[in-house]
Order: sequence, then structure tokens, then C-alpha cells
Amino acid sequence: VQLQASGGGLVQAGDSLRLSCVVSGRTFGSYGMGWFRQAPGKGREFVAAITWNGGQTKYADSVKGRFAISKDNAKNTVYLQMNGLKAEDSAVYYCAQRPGTLRLDKANEYTDWGQGTLVTVSS
Repeated sequence: VQLQASGGGLVQAGDSLRLSCVVSGRTFGSYGMGWFRQAPGKGREFVAAITWNGGQTKYADSVKGRFAISKDNAKNTVYLQMNGLKAEDSAVYYCAQRPGTLRLDKANEYTDWGQGTLVTVSS
């Protein structure tokens, strides 16, 4: 399984970005897809997650109302639409896939990870 994240870049506060994650290989309806981020000097932080089957979603409190996760099953692609970006959203964003659809915010339950895409928000 390979996960390819893209869409990061340098934007100004208040701008929007859409990240994409293409999954090559194994995907199952009972799997979940997550976005995590890691800022310099900080640990990996859960951002949002969605299940392939049913589209159940979960968000970190810090991004609720600003970010939206979605999926295109036909394209094996998950998106993260990020609106109203803030300087504190700056980080490397990683997509990941995991079996099961519980505890979607737990990084250690994800088995496959992409390489990350850098988002920098200037204030």
C-alpha cells in the first residue's frame, strides 16, 4: 500500500488549501483514513479522519468548522479542505490508513502512512 499526499504550500493567514491523498493498493470499506500534522518541535497531532465506507468523520477541536475531510472512493483519494488557515496550522501534514473505524484519532492504530506535505501559513 502506498499513500501519496500532495497540495501543501505557502499561504497567508485566512487563505485556503486543499490537500489530497491518493491510496494505491489495498483499501477496504472497513478502513479509516486520517490526516495528522506535525509542527517543528511538536508531536504528531490528529486533524481529521473519515471512513471509506459510510463516510463517518471525526475532527480535532482545533479545526472544527474550518477544515473538511471528504473522499472519492472511485479515485481512492481522500481530501482535506482547509479554510481560514492560521499560522498555528503550519505543519507537515500526513495522511494515513488504518483497519477498523473506531478510535480514528489514535495515530498508533494507523498502519500505512504517506510521506507528508508541508503547509506554511504566514501571518
